[in-house]
This record gives sequence, structure tokens and C-alpha cells, in this order.
Amino acid sequence: MRDTLRAEMAKETAKLGWDELQRHYARGVVICVAPELDLVDVAARFVADDRKYVEQCLDSGQITRASNDDAMRWNETRATFWAVVAAPWVLVQEYTEN
Repeated sequence: MRDTLRAEMAKETAKLGWDELQRHYARGVVICVAPELDLVDVAARFVADDRKYVEQCLDSGQITRASNDDAMRWNETRATFWAVVAAPWVLVQEYTEN
């Protein structure tokens, strides 16, 4: 089942600018996912209600709610993100070109 969820989440992933993400931040639904984690996998685990995994990531700081400091930095840098909706949350990773 998680493979099916992952495939669905992968189709829903998009690159967004801060201007597009701002309204979601204002609603308090933006979740930051550490770059070492797979954004699609994390989203699938949110949707599947994998509480143990999510709690472990929260405890380790690999998943956090976006903070005011994050928002100010993103506004200053005009950040770009990979994003996916795992309702009601919008999970994001900052996009960096390699």
C-alpha cells in the first residue's frame, strides 16, 4: 500500500516559490522536512498515519513546523521549495540546485 501512496505523492510533488507557499505558512500548515529525508516517503507516511515514524522524525528534528525565523529567511532569500500536500499539511524541502 505504501508503494501506491508513494506513487500518488510523487505525482503531486511540485516546485513552489515562497510567494506561493506564503499563504499556507500563514495558515500554520507548513511542515519542513530535512534534506536527508525523502519528501515523497515522508508525505506517504503522513497520509498512512505512520505515527511511530513521524514521532521519531519530530523528536530528532528532521520534521518541524515552519517557524517565523524560517519565514523571514525565506522571504529575504526568495526561497524555492519542493512541496507536496499531505492534507491538511504542506510538506516542504528547500530546493537547491546542485
